[in-house]
Amino acid sequence: MLEAIKYSTTGESLGKIELPETLFTHEAKNPEAVLYEVITLYMANQRQGTSSTKGRSEVKGSSRKLFRQKGTGNARMGNVRTPVRVGGGNAFGPKPKDWFRPIPKKKKRLALKIALSEKAKAGNVFVIEDLNYDKPNTKMAISLLEKVVPERGNKLVLMNDSNSNIIKSFSNIMYVSTDRADSLYAYEVMKAKYLIFTESALKRAEEVFNG
Repeated sequence: MLEAIKYSTTGESLGKIELPETLFTHEAKNPEAVLYEVITLYMANQRQGTSSTKGRSEVKGSSRKLFRQKGTGNARMGNVRTPVRVGGGNAFGPKPKDWFRPIPKKKKRLALKIALSEKAKAGNVFVIEDLNYDKPNTKMAISLLEKVVPERGNKLVLMNDSNSNIIKSFSNIMYVSTDRADSLYAYEVMKAKYLIFTESALKRAEEVFNG
């Protein structure tokens, strides 16, 4: 059973709590391979595929032959749109393409559990009481993080819902990002060095990714 330190909203240590086994344990013969495959597919799916160049039939220019084929002493030349001339079309250039490849749901969740387990084993998972800011307060957010995780590194704060006051409080802090617990994914976990769950976010993640 993996454990994490629990903190109050003011950053005071409240002892340790047990992390849910359904979320922080995994059964995989080759976890590194699963993580690599899922994260590689995820990164490929982020490609927009909008790169495009014009071929010789798409660029502007006359289609007439520049000069006669023989007798000038020059190399044989076609029209001005040929790829070998400056301003001509691009030969075999990129065209819009859909890079999306579906990731199996079971494999995606397994990769998430592997990533979470690795963070917990390294002692980089923390739990805090539910935050309730009446208005954005970056000063309180910085004070909380300095007490919970004083070390430098990317930090991911996970919430139960999209609370705009909490998001705005952490958005101005370098190397800190926020997200909903029910939209967590393996790449996001591996990119962050420290994970900070609110109590309700941890319960929500357990409910969503229990399967």
